[in-house]
Amino acid sequence: MSNVILLNEKDLRASVTLDLASIDCIEQAFRILATEDVIMPPILRLDIHAYNGEVDVKTAYLPGLDSFAIKVSPGFFDNPKLGLPSLNGMMMLWSARTGILEALLLDNGYLTAVRTAAAGAVAARWLAREDAHRAAVIGAGEQARLQLKALTLVRKITSATVWAPHTDAAQRFADNIGRELGIAITPCTDIDSAMAEADVAITTTPSREPLIQARHLRPGLHITAMGSDAEHKNEIAPDALAACTYVCDRVSQVRVLGELHHAIDAGTVAADAQPAELGQVIAAQRPGRTHADDVTLCDLTGTGAQDTAIANFTYARAIERGLGLSFAS
Repeated sequence: MSNVILLNEKDLRASVTLDLASIDCIEQAFRILATEDVIMPPILRLDIHAYNGEVDVKTAYLPGLDSFAIKVSPGFFDNPKLGLPSLNGMMMLWSARTGILEALLLDNGYLTAVRTAAAGAVAARWLAREDAHRAAVIGAGEQARLQLKALTLVRKITSATVWAPHTDAAQRFADNIGRELGIAITPCTDIDSAMAEADVAITTTPSREPLIQARHLRPGLHITAMGSDAEHKNEIAPDALAACTYVCDRVSQVRVLGELHHAIDAGTVAADAQPAELGQVIAAQRPGRTHADDVTLCDLTGTGAQDTAIANFTYARAIERGLGLSFAS
């Protein structure tokens, strides 16, 4: 018999927030991916078309961490019509030595949101120009807010633009997030205007058609693309991707889920291309930005390594604070 710690969303929010510590945690996960014998199987995905639902299951073992996480992340996108959130989920934390269940992290997607935004900050920290100060946000949902907040932690962002499919959403984002972050945010009615003077652009939509085109690229620009986490999603036009210094979170994933497979299908990138992974850039194994005028693009599909890292980090914080409910399993 063993004890399992049950941590609800309130406990988890009291343990971890989107800050430099969580960003450093995710950066270390990327470094480990590049330098250690990580075990990370392909994402298990279940689509339930009858109810506009999808479920992703991600996991990874990271050498040096005491535990590994298995995350179940459902998204049922008709739920708001029922008065329910569209995203929820949980993480299970298991001992890497014994396989004994240690904790249930009932985060309702909170930890995924934090680690996803943190990954965007890591990408900007390593690929965006150090003097970048103007941001463009494509999309106006929760992840758009968190990505911009994370970016302000690693770059001195003084202004931003935002475009969203619904202009009222862009206006609300500009008003509310501008006040929250203390920067001027301008809502735009088209992507051309939003991208016109950006130093860093973040795409955060579930678009099935490319939004960023080759004409939007300008010297020195960095793009973090994090919306394409399924085969049918596509935010970056293939010719735009081919014109960038391209970096991804995991090559095996972006060939299936990310922006890269669209470019390969379109013939703008060779089928046998081996782009750099973000962890390899961090570990100085592959180059990232080499010149101020480079246009860089980081394709983030989300990895089980990030989930294991944030779960370990959060669990340790929660135990330090005496949070959670212990029960015998």
